[in-house]
Amino acid sequence: MSENTLPVVVVGAGPVGLAAAAHLLDRGLEPLVLEAGEQAGAQVRQWHHVRLFSRWAEVVDPAAEKLLAPTGWTHPDPQTYATGQQWAQHYLQPLAEVLGSRVRFGTRVSGVARRGRDRVVDAGRETEPLTVHVQTATGEERILARAVVDASGTWGSPNPLGADGLPAAGERAAADRIAYQVPDLADPAVRARYAGKRIAVAGSGHSALTALVAFAELAEAAPDTHVDWLLRRGQVGDTFGGGEADQLPARGALGRRAAAAVEAGHISTVTGFRTSAVAQTGDGLVLESLDGRRLAPVDEVVVLTGFRPDLSWLAEVRLDLDPTLQAARALAPLIDPNVHSCGTVYPHGARELTQPEPGVFVVGMKSYGRAPTFLAMTGYEQVRSVAAALAGDHEAAERVELVLPDTGVCGGAGLFDDPTDATAEAEGGCCGPAEPVEQTAQARD
Repeated sequence: MSENTLPVVVVGAGPVGLAAAAHLLDRGLEPLVLEAGEQAGAQVRQWHHVRLFSRWAEVVDPAAEKLLAPTGWTHPDPQTYATGQQWAQHYLQPLAEVLGSRVRFGTRVSGVARRGRDRVVDAGRETEPLTVHVQTATGEERILARAVVDASGTWGSPNPLGADGLPAAGERAAADRIAYQVPDLADPAVRARYAGKRIAVAGSGHSALTALVAFAELAEAAPDTHVDWLLRRGQVGDTFGGGEADQLPARGALGRRAAAAVEAGHISTVTGFRTSAVAQTGDGLVLESLDGRRLAPVDEVVVLTGFRPDLSWLAEVRLDLDPTLQAARALAPLIDPNVHSCGTVYPHGARELTQPEPGVFVVGMKSYGRAPTFLAMTGYEQVRSVAAALAGDHEAAERVELVLPDTGVCGGAGLFDDPTDATAEAEGGCCGPAEPVEQTAQARD
């Protein structure tokens, strides 16, 4: 079989993976999307209750819309905001249906390699196709591919509570009282789990702010509900974001609502708390920081400290990743939160995402490694460029076709992590908390 007749395997039937398939088809290339879940947007559906920051106009890929148009698909109101469930039902599922047999569900990728060669062997590497190892309900399978586009995301690999990147002592043993995603408080069972309880929320990103807003609203109905908000950084700084300076209004509004929730008194902020241990007592869970501080017992813990890429199944292909972020090396300087958090990442594509292993690209959220604040429109631009490169249209691959919205916040996260730096808040953030606004829906980065 000629390599030119082989499919481009796309790993993941989420927003970026399905957009990649649409762009590949538009370029005359044959995609094969492999999805471990049983539905399109399986990971998106797990945070179904959370609302996106970006409007519908910004979360529908142009090539995907072109593919959907002949089916009679109607674009949702471009100026409104979708929940994860709506995004999956009204866009991702129809898109997967249009792609038909090019999307295979219940197919988990367990490895990628160059046919007949491990990562050490040079000889013949350029002429052999890639081999994708998959696990299905009926057993193992090997799929030959001309290229592999990894759009599998990071949702399945949340960071632990432990401040050193590993689970805190006792964290695994207390797993039944620790959650790693924003709770759906509209679910009666979930609401009952947290109502009237003392809860520790760890994290400073948009998911953490979403949880703070949700728990503050719960506390209005169940007054005994209280949150200890744990920040590893020494000061709150720019945690609430850019407010009105944020070019994504919903993202700015989330920060303002979170600031108002803290000021309302249902949330206690604990800064410089780097969790080292979790102890179970008769009164609940006691969290201990590296500096020896111990919190009063809490009933539940919600860990929202970000995500990390699962690189285990890419072990036999040659990758050039930044040692800090585990992102593509050329991309890392643009997104490193230790350097900046201004939201000024310029559009990028095949040039920055090309790996030493020919035909292998890591795109979407996973391309950012451990860096935060990824937007769907960034992923759409990435796969547009990658598809062009695979089709041999290098001019289009190099062309910039996107302007990203600024967060309205400037400063390096490393600065805020130093609790002794009195100038951190003054130098690191351009925007402080603003007045709350009316917006009942939650938001997600």
